Formats: sequence, C-alpha cells, structure tokens
Amino acid sequence: MTVLPRAPRPCACCPYRTDAPSGVWSQEDYSKLPRYDGPTWTQPLGLFLCHQHDRGDDRARVCGGWAGCHDGDHLLALRVAAAAGDIDLATAEAIRDYVSPVPLFASGAEAAAHGMRQITDPGPDARRSMAKIRRTRAHLP
Repeated sequence: MTVLPRAPRPCACCPYRTDAPSGVWSQEDYSKLPRYDGPTWTQPLGLFLCHQHDRGDDRARVCGGWAGCHDGDHLLALRVAAAAGDIDLATAEAIRDYVSPVPLFASGAEAAAHGMRQITDPGPDARRSMAKIRRTRAHLP
C-alpha cells in the first residue's frame, strides 16, 4: 500500500492537537500515541495514519499531528515505510522535517492523557467531532 504524504495540517480532531476536544477517539486509539515516544527500537513498525481515512483507502495519509509531535529522525515506522516502498524518499523527508502550523502536545503520552480525560463523558465539542467522523467513515460504530 502506498501512503500519501502527511496531511498539510493536523485535522481539527487530531489527538495530537492541544485544542482538540478530549474523548473523541477510543481508548485503543489513544493508547497507540505514547508508543512512538520511546526509543526507536521499541516503537511500532507502522506509520500513524490520519483518522479521517481507512488504512486501505487510496486517500490514506500520514497524520500531520504524529509527524509534528515526534522527532522524525527517530521514528522507526518512517524508516520502515521508506525501506518498504510505502512512501518515497521525498515524502519521508517531508514527514521528518514537518513543523505543524497549530500547537501540538509535546509527546504522545501528553496527547493520550488529554484524550482519555473525558473518554467516558465527552463534552459537546467532542460529540460534534464524533458525529462528523461518523458521517465521513460510516462503518464506524
């Protein structure tokens, strides 16, 4: 599968954005974020893709928040994807060098803690985001 370059900016409901509502995504989704904080050899092998599209979708792209939050020089998934041909060298370099135009949490752990804070009782902004995502990705519960 070929993955498109990172999103130009993190989506409004990106879990890495400091202004994203808490509780939009599942506990499973939030638990993935801190895994990219660790030493390179302990990180997941797969790219972290934008939640707006499914992995097999021809519009699947790398999450702008993930690219902006983590040090691209130390992302194992970025190295693996480039070596496997899932992304080309220019895309890998653009992801590595990306600077987000919006504020992001300093780590996946910070983003996950924020996201989990209201997971059992999402506020109005989170519920609006969830409804929008359901319209876009109709197969989600």
